[in-house]
Amino acid sequence: MIQLSNRLLAMEESATIAMSRKSRELKAQGFDVISLSLGEPDFNTPQFIKDAALKAMENNFTKYMPVPGYDDLRESISKKFRRDNNLSYNSDQIVVSTGAKQSIANVVLTLINPGDEVIIPAPFWVSYIEIVKVAGGIPIIVNAGIEKDFKITGAELEQAVTEKTKLMIFSTPCNPTGSVYSKEELRDLADSIIKHPSLVVLCDEIYEHINFESQHESLAQFKDVYEQVVTVNGVSKAWAMTGWRLGYIGAPKTIASACTKVQGQFTSGTSSITQKAAIAAMEADPSVLKEMISAFKSRRTLVLDALSKMPGIKTNHPGGAFYVFPDCSKYFGTAYKEHKIQNANDLCLYLLEEALVALVTGDAFGDPNCFRISYAASEETLNEAMRRIGNALSKLS
Repeated sequence: MIQLSNRLLAMEESATIAMSRKSRELKAQGFDVISLSLGEPDFNTPQFIKDAALKAMENNFTKYMPVPGYDDLRESISKKFRRDNNLSYNSDQIVVSTGAKQSIANVVLTLINPGDEVIIPAPFWVSYIEIVKVAGGIPIIVNAGIEKDFKITGAELEQAVTEKTKLMIFSTPCNPTGSVYSKEELRDLADSIIKHPSLVVLCDEIYEHINFESQHESLAQFKDVYEQVVTVNGVSKAWAMTGWRLGYIGAPKTIASACTKVQGQFTSGTSSITQKAAIAAMEADPSVLKEMISAFKSRRTLVLDALSKMPGIKTNHPGGAFYVFPDCSKYFGTAYKEHKIQNANDLCLYLLEEALVALVTGDAFGDPNCFRISYAASEETLNEAMRRIGNALSKLS
């Protein structure tokens, strides 16, 4: 009998992927399911990026490539960091990977030994915990509730650090909450980070361009913590390139070299064609994204307005990404027919079966009082989804 590893058995399935699979299964059975569960832009990759990929194929860029990425791509990323983030990363500090998820995994595997602690503010992206566990690390969760816009302070970070702390992982703009750390809030975190020279902070900035309220700010801009910060980004969200699979890091040279070593034994370099297409994205003026960002902002308003009319639902005001993370705890203890709602997972299953709307429970993101709505869908679809959710919630008592 085949026995799977304990490492695999301890790993949870991605809740976002699981809910997406359930909604596809119901659709295949003929049900009119609206899926708001997956974090994928509903826009197409810009034509100029696709043209760059076609040109790469015509020019036969189809061979093995350097493990950390083509030199011209890493130089383009270096220029992008300077232009958009005021960050100075040389090409040898940049590693290109097969998606930002692999970038994160590379960093964790290069830094974490069994028993090392990794601070993760909650709510968090679903894969952070599992990647840490695969490396043998111990996730230390610091809860940041809706009253604080789901963000932690330097004092809370300071309280969580122990002699075993090796790494902190967080995102801004945040998946699943849409919360965005201001420059002042990042400075507050930096004041605590600088007290612990062996602490490395992984700042996931994959949603940087989908920012509605202010200019995006990077933690690594502060020179006194620059050598302790790894900046993660990619092309999936802003450039609607989820299927192209390309992420990257800017990091201290020691960490970048270590990530290259790890990646060389797992996947080597990412797709040569994707890399050439990504150069076009890196060199493009971010202003070409205005139409998409404006559409997401309008959808955010639509969803927030609809949720504000649903009794018992509480929201923050997300400043970026394309998610709303409502607190639904007022519905715990209610029921309708055979459905008894004890937690957010029960509520999401109820909404899937009763309203045919697929959402993701907040348990997966570290907050059992909430659920995540992805508004990466047309306004027509969102209006119908909000109508269904409101009707279903009104039946609970």
